[in-house]
Amino acid sequence: MKNRDVQAAWDYHNGTKHSYESIRRNPHSLDWENQPIPFKIYSKLEPIPLPHDLSFGQMSALRAIATCEAAAERAVIPSLQTLAEILYLAAGITKRKKYPGGEMLFRAAACTGALYHIDLYVVCGDLPDLGAGVYHFSPHDFALRKLRAGDYRGVLVRASANEPAIANAPLIIISASTYWRNAWKYQSRAYRHCYWDSGTILANLLAAAAVRHVPAKVVVGFQDGLINDLLSLDPKREGALTLTALGSAAVASQSLPAKVEPLVFETVPLSRKEIDYPAIRTMHEASVLESEAEVSEWRKQASASPSPPGGVPLSLESERTISLQPFGDDEGPQDTLAEVIRRRGSTREFSPEAVSFRQFSTMLDRATRAIGSDFGGPLGAKL
Repeated sequence: MKNRDVQAAWDYHNGTKHSYESIRRNPHSLDWENQPIPFKIYSKLEPIPLPHDLSFGQMSALRAIATCEAAAERAVIPSLQTLAEILYLAAGITKRKKYPGGEMLFRAAACTGALYHIDLYVVCGDLPDLGAGVYHFSPHDFALRKLRAGDYRGVLVRASANEPAIANAPLIIISASTYWRNAWKYQSRAYRHCYWDSGTILANLLAAAAVRHVPAKVVVGFQDGLINDLLSLDPKREGALTLTALGSAAVASQSLPAKVEPLVFETVPLSRKEIDYPAIRTMHEASVLESEAEVSEWRKQASASPSPPGGVPLSLESERTISLQPFGDDEGPQDTLAEVIRRRGSTREFSPEAVSFRQFSTMLDRATRAIGSDFGGPLGAKL
């Protein structure tokens, strides 16, 4: 199993870590004339516009990021309106700023170097106002583009070795990285940013789903090859990272295609030329799962891993602890999730004011809440 090749991870880590010497010796400089565009644009596919009249709810951001919406006994099937609101808060363009040389687009989630190499895809059955299919989310014009017509959720069920959340989900959002969009600046280190940058998007996505009381579960154990084929990803340049199951419904009869027919889509070139960094591809290939049996074995081990206990007080000495004092759901700032995301955008502004102990407690408390996932023990991941 490639995924057990721990040495490959060490080789990548040691080969791409910074040191004073490596920074001084690296001749790399930014070729601004060759900077890749921050979008994947399908030049021949018609856009399916998403609703622009969005409603974001009144749940506070602090409450949203503390909520882990469990699978509901009743059916929860997101509409196109709900999907649009979640996609906007996860990876949409929240602000535009014009300057003499062009226009700067601010995103809902931060990304290393503001290079936005993470794309989102939607795989769904029939939803209110959206037919079953495989779609690419295009932030630049806030639209979907249909890659495949029909219900392909069965492919994801097989790829995830019958993960229940995937089997019961009306829709699944897949994140994938186009390596060159980040490697233009960070070279081989770009793979280090794949899960970091997809994580900022997932954080927004999960919170946006919680505001709408839509069950969500992050799934990272899957057959990479099946996902690549379904989305028509080029494994030399792109890689699927996560699946996020949204909603719940009675298990439907999902006719699984005997074969996912290969498709080729014309896309706008990212830049004048692309530079290949084999270390990225080698690292990703070393992490793939290639069969249902491998996915099942991986998930068995991941689920058995003990989660770190939540609510642990801050330890100063072996005999002395200080209990945290986080804000409750109705205490502290009550800014809504949408207000916080739109104000913060893809940039960070830091205040010189000191952080209070209650604020610090709240940060630790919210950062260690469980999320629905197929790793980190039976309660999901505690980060």
